[in-house]
Amino acid sequence: MTTADDAGRPGAGRIPVAPGIVADAVAVLVFAIAGMRAHDTLVLELGRVVWPFAVGAAVGWAWTRAWHDPARIWPVGVGVWFTTVVGGMILRVATGGSSEISFLLVTAAFLGVTMLGWRGMVTVLRRGARKQEAK
Repeated sequence: MTTADDAGRPGAGRIPVAPGIVADAVAVLVFAIAGMRAHDTLVLELGRVVWPFAVGAAVGWAWTRAWHDPARIWPVGVGVWFTTVVGGMILRVATGGSSEISFLLVTAAFLGVTMLGWRGMVTVLRRGARKQEAK
């Protein structure tokens, strides 16, 4: 999908899909590892901790069709972030995981900062590049 700022310039300012997938996957992975370290959980349980949020992120990518422009904050980034948090929590609880409000808040905050943060950085870089091109 071409944004108004990119009209007439196919693919202008877009990042390839793979770095976007990697960025979101790293966000989920770092979230899980940080939580496990904070609670002295064995690294062997990483898969058990990661999978609900990884599935949530994959569903978010699918329903927002993030591959069109993975770095867009709205609606792509917000949709992927929201689906990762909500879907991940639903799957976590459905498979016997805890659902404390503090965990939900930390999850939403950490994934929000990381998943929306990289998209925000790309947005700033895009604007800077457009200003340079305009000179």
